[in-house]
Amino acid sequence: MNANDENYNMDYNTKRKQLIMPEYGRGVQQMVEHCKSIADRSERTRCAKSIIATMSNMAEHTADKEDFQKKLWNHLAAIAQYELDIDYPVEIERIDSEATPPEAIRYSQRRIRQRNYGAIVEMFTDHLATMEQGEQRDDLAIQVANHMKRDLSNWSVDSMSDERVVDDMALYTDGKIQIDLNSTPLVSDGELLSNRISTSVKKKKKK
Repeated sequence: MNANDENYNMDYNTKRKQLIMPEYGRGVQQMVEHCKSIADRSERTRCAKSIIATMSNMAEHTADKEDFQKKLWNHLAAIAQYELDIDYPVEIERIDSEATPPEAIRYSQRRIRQRNYGAIVEMFTDHLATMEQGEQRDDLAIQVANHMKRDLSNWSVDSMSDERVVDDMALYTDGKIQIDLNSTPLVSDGELLSNRISTSVKKKKKK
C-alpha cells in the first residue's frame, strides 16, 4: 500500500463510525468530516454549501423552499454533531442525541443508469459536473471515484478496474471530470479484497 492509498483507508475501514443520518449515506458523512477539518472558516463555509447542494440533489424538493433549505442545514449540523463552525444561513435547532432524530427528507425518484452504482453515485457526479475547478472538486471526485470502485467490487470483482471507474466518471460528468491515475491512484484492489474478506468473516461469526 502506498501513501496515496493510506489517505482513503477511512472509506474502506470495516470499523466505521455509525451513520448519524443513514438516509444521506456514508459519502455525505465523510464529506462533512472533511469539511470540519478545513482550517479556514470561509473555506469551510464554501465546502458546507457544496455539501448542501449535494444533499438537495438527493432529496425531493418541497413546495416550501425556505423550509426545505432550513431542514437541510439542520441535517448538516446534526451530521457534523454540531461541531462545524461556519456561517449558517439559518437558525440551527439543536437536537438532543436522546430525542427524536431530525425529520427525514424523502429521496427523489429517478431512473438509475447503471444498477451497479446506484442513485447516490449519479447524484454525486451530477453535483461534481456543476462545481468549479479546484481542490475542493478534486477531493470530492476522488472520494466518489473510490466509492464507485467499491461498488464495482461489491457487484463483481471481474468488472472492477481503475480504468472503468475513470471512464464511467467521465461519462457521468459529460467529460468534465477526468481523473489522472498516474498522479492520483485509487484505493488498491488488495485493500478492497481484504475488506471484503474481513466483512464476510464477521458476518459468519454473527450467525
